[in-house]
Amino acid sequence: MTTPATTATPARGSAHRIAVIGGGPGGLYAAALLKRLDPEREITVWERNAPDDTFGFGVVLSDETLGGIEHADPVVYAALQAEFVRWDDIDIVHRGSRHTSGGHGFAALGRRRLLGILHERCRELGVDLRFCAEAPPAAELSTAYDLVIAADGVHSLTREAHAEAFGPSIETHRCRYIWLAADFAFDAFRFEIAETEHGVMQLHGYPFSTAGSGGGTGESTVIVEMREEVWEAAGFAELDERESTERCAKIFADALDGRTLRGNKSAWINFRTVVNKRWSHGNTVLIGDAAHTAHFSIGSGTKLAVEDALALAACLQERPGIAEALAAYESERRPVVESTQRAARASLEWFERLPDYLGQPPRQFAFNLLTRSRRVTHDNLRLRDARFTESVERDFGCPAGTPPMFTPFRLRDLTLRNRVVVSPMDMYSAVDGVPGDFHLVHLGARALGGAGLVMTEMVCVSERGRITPGCAGLYTDGQADAWRRITDFAHAQAPGTAIGVQLGHSGRKGSTKLMWEGIDEPLDEGNWPLVAPSPLPYKENSQRPHELDRAGLTAVREEFVSAARRADDSGFDLLELHCAHGYLLSGFLSPLTNRRTDEYGGSLHNRLRFPLEVFDALRELWPEGKPMTVRISATDWADGGTTADEAVEIARAFAAHGADAIDVSTGQVVSDERPAYGRSYQTPFADRIRNETGTPVLTVGAISSWDDVNSLILAGRTDLCALARPHLYDPHWTLHAAAEQGYAGPGVSWPSQYRAGSRPPQTGRTDAPKPRLTLGR
Repeated sequence: MTTPATTATPARGSAHRIAVIGGGPGGLYAAALLKRLDPEREITVWERNAPDDTFGFGVVLSDETLGGIEHADPVVYAALQAEFVRWDDIDIVHRGSRHTSGGHGFAALGRRRLLGILHERCRELGVDLRFCAEAPPAAELSTAYDLVIAADGVHSLTREAHAEAFGPSIETHRCRYIWLAADFAFDAFRFEIAETEHGVMQLHGYPFSTAGSGGGTGESTVIVEMREEVWEAAGFAELDERESTERCAKIFADALDGRTLRGNKSAWINFRTVVNKRWSHGNTVLIGDAAHTAHFSIGSGTKLAVEDALALAACLQERPGIAEALAAYESERRPVVESTQRAARASLEWFERLPDYLGQPPRQFAFNLLTRSRRVTHDNLRLRDARFTESVERDFGCPAGTPPMFTPFRLRDLTLRNRVVVSPMDMYSAVDGVPGDFHLVHLGARALGGAGLVMTEMVCVSERGRITPGCAGLYTDGQADAWRRITDFAHAQAPGTAIGVQLGHSGRKGSTKLMWEGIDEPLDEGNWPLVAPSPLPYKENSQRPHELDRAGLTAVREEFVSAARRADDSGFDLLELHCAHGYLLSGFLSPLTNRRTDEYGGSLHNRLRFPLEVFDALRELWPEGKPMTVRISATDWADGGTTADEAVEIARAFAAHGADAIDVSTGQVVSDERPAYGRSYQTPFADRIRNETGTPVLTVGAISSWDDVNSLILAGRTDLCALARPHLYDPHWTLHAAAEQGYAGPGVSWPSQYRAGSRPPQTGRTDAPKPRLTLGR
């Protein structure tokens, strides 16, 4: 006997009296929903402005958000449907070239009209709307009301008054922007770039009305944005609203067809990203911009606020009490908001770095812009607009039917048949530094799996340079012989796959347990002495290393040289020098781990000195035709550590000394780092290094799909994609990526023994016969 499922009974008495601070879309919609769910509720909304006062012009909502509105309140949905302007195209205009991508699907309406619809709905339901009225402080309201909803925007006084409880973090960004309007309707979402004598400026424009407030040809939102230094150089700081508006109209006269712009109490501002550790405090809850912000370039501010209102109302209806409801609301919304904020940050930073991309071919530039936030990818852009995407692929050099990831890439005399790299992954499975059968199977399987380049784990250059007792090495001839067995297998059984070795020294992060026994934890016994640039332990319980003196530096350099000579003898096709993740050479580069006062410490020039000495020694003996790469940590994710600006200079220095590509990773330098994890979260660092230095790059970090690989390569953000965990999950990841895309060209080759498995296996039938007749009633 089974127990029937139950549905939570609405706790209508738990939030009977509700105060809403702020009469924007989020606050108004929350009030309307909660009143509709329980007409007995007493709901009061305070709005400091008059009913017709609003800032900005148009509002864009997604089909997903509209679907939620349709189910929650068909009356509001019907009113919005009657007002919406819909369009599919995005126009990108740069250096006189206009490229259009279709199939995107947008819906927008005027912000004033949106507020009007919500005002009408609230009045109809009996919500008490108080305009031109400052709300009492949330602390006062919380004693008189069951629930206080703080929808008081990006400058939330509620959040500020209770900062200790909410834990806000507010970051101000480097571009200035201004909200304006044009009295005509663009026929697409338009991005236009202006290269002026003062610097680069950009226009973001979209229609929100086809009729126009004065009965004209419609209205469009126009946002003009530029870097702070460009804004200052152009003299906008000295201009009032009218003068700024006129100046922007002249700069973007082509986009506006000579027409004017107008403001609405418009001012130049810097976007601020708001993040809160907590969204509720007692019976007070933050929604919308008070809780979180997302950059306007992905059009999510109003969308997020409305979705917050929907989720909050649902949780209050479903949960037995206010505390449980507020916890459920945050639990439900936070992952969605954080994902949106990551996408918004990627978009925001792309526009901050816009000058870096201006030299790209026009179609690639357009593709790069469209995929900037990672919400739009190569694959779904092909579904939306196959003609546009195919034109970008042709310009890139993709043969017909060839995904970007399967185009070849050349480094010196080595041509990789595709752009996929099996990233170095420590296996901690060697005995006395000798790679055994496990390594043969592990690396051999990945070589058979189709990647263009398979990298070893970090191979240590000395016994004392190991991370753990299980780390592989190249400091004995026996180890070299064992590596030769592996490279011979890869070359013989997976022709066309290159195999590379990563050489490194553990530095202060050595003499630790195997990863699964306690990552970065010191050994219980059998420790060996450690060396580092400075005598700083990695963690409080870590061993304190000895500071390397001149003799020690020379000895370490020679250990790298000997290992590189053995690597060449072992048959490796490529050598990578590990200067990342807090290991020895990385320790020299970071100011957090290098406190030396001699010529190897202090300035970045000095901190680079020893890693470059090692690199030069290896490049001198490594065969001229074989490439060398360098892995770096482009940020330490910690205050006072390596900056993104310094990472560019580090990459530039290695390239000047003969590095053929930079493998761009981040972090793992200090134990108290605070990484900003997320999908392909390290790619912006690789992207910047590639664009500013002109050096090829490998990007790594949370790249999990072949769609991501295609998108990043085609956009010009990287040359190669290194994947680790996906190759642990599926050794044949690249072969399967080819099969799933229907690709069977020279960029990948199934081993003869596996060719019968080159198509996905059949599965059970999941469809049902479709009805053939429709009978009348």
